[in-house]
Amino acid sequence: VQLQASGGGLVQPGWSLRLSCAASGSIFSINAMAWYRQAPGKQRELVAMISNMGSTHYADSVKGRFIISRDNARNTVYLRMNSLKPEDTAVYHCNAAAWGAGKNYWGQGTLVTVSS
Repeated sequence: VQLQASGGGLVQPGWSLRLSCAASGSIFSINAMAWYRQAPGKQRELVAMISNMGSTHYADSVKGRFIISRDNARNTVYLRMNSLKPEDTAVYHCNAAAWGAGKNYWGQGTLVTVSS
């Protein structure tokens, strides 16, 4: 499985941004896709996850502001980030989990900077 993430950038507080993650390869093995982020000096944390059944999970810090969605026809997962805060600044990583095979796949990170 290969993952190609895009959509990061520099925005002001309160603005919105949408990240995209396109999957290719053995996508039939994927059970869920997720976005993680890692801020400078901090550990990587789960931001949002969406399963093949469409169930979603969000970190408390982004609930009500971020929306994860998927376009199965395009094999793409999106993360819509609204009301961005400086503390959302991080490198965001796309993840695909194949539970049956016990594998995790990672895309390259995309930097999101929220600053005035």
